[in-house]
Amino acid sequence: MIIDCGECAVRGDACTDCVVTFLTVPVRPAEPAAPRMAGARDEASHGRVELDAAEQSAMGVLADAGLVPPLRLRRVV
Repeated sequence: MIIDCGECAVRGDACTDCVVTFLTVPVRPAEPAAPRMAGARDEASHGRVELDAAEQSAMGVLADAGLVPPLRLRRVV
């Protein structure tokens, strides 16, 4: 599963209660960034996250237990 916030139909309205926002908000001061190669892309900083089947399942279990908000992604059709 690829979650691309830029393609979400409810972006903005549902972001505050979405697991992607919950999991990507810094919880402590960031350490100085390591030098990056020219042209390298940081997908998470551009609102795109890729999850494998185990990660999707884990997020579902956590959301069902009320420990994290559910995924609010609604793809634009």
